[in-house]
Amino acid sequence: MVIIRKKTVKKIKIQKINGGKASPAPPIGPILGSAGVNIMEFCKQYNSLTQNKIDKICPVVITVYEDKSFSFFIKKPPVSIQLLNVVKKEKGSKESNRYKIGKISLNEIKIIAKNKMEDLNCFSIESAISMVSGTARSMGIEIEIDC
Repeated sequence: MVIIRKKTVKKIKIQKINGGKASPAPPIGPILGSAGVNIMEFCKQYNSLTQNKIDKICPVVITVYEDKSFSFFIKKPPVSIQLLNVVKKEKGSKESNRYKIGKISLNEIKIIAKNKMEDLNCFSIESAISMVSGTARSMGIEIEIDC
């Protein structure tokens, strides 16, 4: 069996793309068009894989090869979006040290950390919890420690 490896030309990361709603309109179309990728093929594949996550932000990393073919993988929603969904707010606090927008329990932070663990730059659940807690504090979300 012979394995042929394709030469990678470009890696494209798109952060704000809603699941099940990819279209050739900006920002996706111009980004993929400049790399020579078949935009409609990407949109069809992405929408079919994310049809159960409609209206949730699903970042994607696209690898473009020399022959203009591509592959991609879908990441979990950003930690900040997950935190905002838990506290049911639209955006974080402008001054996180003065104005708090909500409270979150340590158990909810653990759930988010476990969910996002594969995308975070850490090896233990404790460090993932620390990263998620830091994001929550910087957004103006208070952390309730369960006693």
